[in-house]
Amino acid sequence: MMGIIPRATSSATAVESEGSLQDTDTVPTPNVIIDQDSDPDATVVEITFGDRLGALLDTMNTLKNLGLNVSKANVYLDSSGTHNKFAITKASTGRKVEDPELLEAIRLTIINNLLEYHPESSSQLAMGATFGIEPPKEKVDVDIATHIRVDDDGPDRSLLYVETADRPGLLVDLVKIITDINITVESGEFDTEGLLAKAKFHVSYKGKAIIRPLQQVLANSLRYFLRRPTTEEESF
Repeated sequence: MMGIIPRATSSATAVESEGSLQDTDTVPTPNVIIDQDSDPDATVVEITFGDRLGALLDTMNTLKNLGLNVSKANVYLDSSGTHNKFAITKASTGRKVEDPELLEAIRLTIINNLLEYHPESSSQLAMGATFGIEPPKEKVDVDIATHIRVDDDGPDRSLLYVETADRPGLLVDLVKIITDINITVESGEFDTEGLLAKAKFHVSYKGKAIIRPLQQVLANSLRYFLRRPTTEEESF
């Protein structure tokens, strides 16, 4: 996995190992990464939440109910907390998940399960408004939060970076906007971190890297779509 998307920065040491918050008011920011790049045969999911997420057996079982094979790859600890990694394939094919709607279902399933067991993190996630008991206290200004960049990545593909306010269905919508202008999404990584979503997609046009004029069309299309709900509410 290319280390271009920052991980959660909250300290794991501020959280009690048994899940008690009696000695601290610090609640680490949950982080969910869906990685299509690091393993050619499986979708890798990484979940970070202090040192309190445990074995995630319920999450694994829920994902299996979506028709997926799920194996616990590994667990490691660093300054941002405990990282739980899973390798996920479709049970019907044994291959990685390519369907954006199923990838979004995986993301929302994980977040929903996380908030069930850790409701105190609800106000720190954009998804807390949908799944949690307490929505975020402030909404992200989508105009300020949205950043889009397209870089060359060799002759045959480009790298698209998108950062914006998170919400349910965002992954599906991003892929739809990209493919609607005949750009192919080859692989990528989608990071849910607090109120923001950060995506990295490998994209191409007719098997080649995206030329500058089309890069601008892509960026403008995404920017218009991501900001449109706010614009429409203010205009009517």
